[in-house]
Amino acid sequence: MSADTAPETTDTTAAKPLIRFENVTKRFGENTVLDNLCFSVQPGKHVTLIGPSGSGKTTILRLLMTLASPDEGTIEVNGRHLYPAQEKERREARKQIGMVFQQFNLFPNMTALRNITEAPVRVLGLSRDEAEARAKELLEMVGLGDRCDAKPTQLSGGQQQRVAIARALAMRPQVLLLDEVTSALDPELVAGVLDVLRDIAHSTDITMLCVTHEMNFARDISDEVLMFDAGRVIESGSPEKIFSDPEQERTREFLSAVL
Repeated sequence: MSADTAPETTDTTAAKPLIRFENVTKRFGENTVLDNLCFSVQPGKHVTLIGPSGSGKTTILRLLMTLASPDEGTIEVNGRHLYPAQEKERREARKQIGMVFQQFNLFPNMTALRNITEAPVRVLGLSRDEAEARAKELLEMVGLGDRCDAKPTQLSGGQQQRVAIARALAMRPQVLLLDEVTSALDPELVAGVLDVLRDIAHSTDITMLCVTHEMNFARDISDEVLMFDAGRVIESGSPEKIFSDPEQERTREFLSAVL
């Protein structure tokens, strides 16, 4: 049934995006990193951003984490304004977002368990017992149930990144942002981390926005792939469409270089 003949519905939440960028521009000096960007992500979907370095992909994640501010435009998360917004509203919207960075950013003096429980106790107000029970479940989920008491220096890079994934999930975010999460890992450690993320993508309803150069991983987990160039989305579609039959010559050039 076409959209113009579909019956009216009272369910206004069905098509409401969880993330919405509308006419977002971000500049660093003379360099326009995002150029009047518009895109949205529906709840529960896994969207991967691909494209050359410097095309604006990581800036999108930084804006969602409120680590940077747009120069123009509107950003919404679950109907709440992230920009423009008062600081209180921004903090509330930000609570719904978790991020795993390229670098693990674990507290070196804390155990794996304590790294995961600190924010839920301090930010969400969970009791220490509740936070620890949740952290132990998450460590089991990422394959580190026996490393609760290990400090970061006692863990491999891949294990540290898995702790960082568990830490992000401990805040029970609606959105998980992944920023080149395997780029700092030795090649033999990459597969283990990607397997954990595949399991999360396939077994939970969390919304994922992912920046990666791991194209096979993007093909496996994505509902939609967005190709970026010069701060704009130049092509979007299913993984099958983008990786097998892209329309844009720039997309074909990029994929031929990275595949």
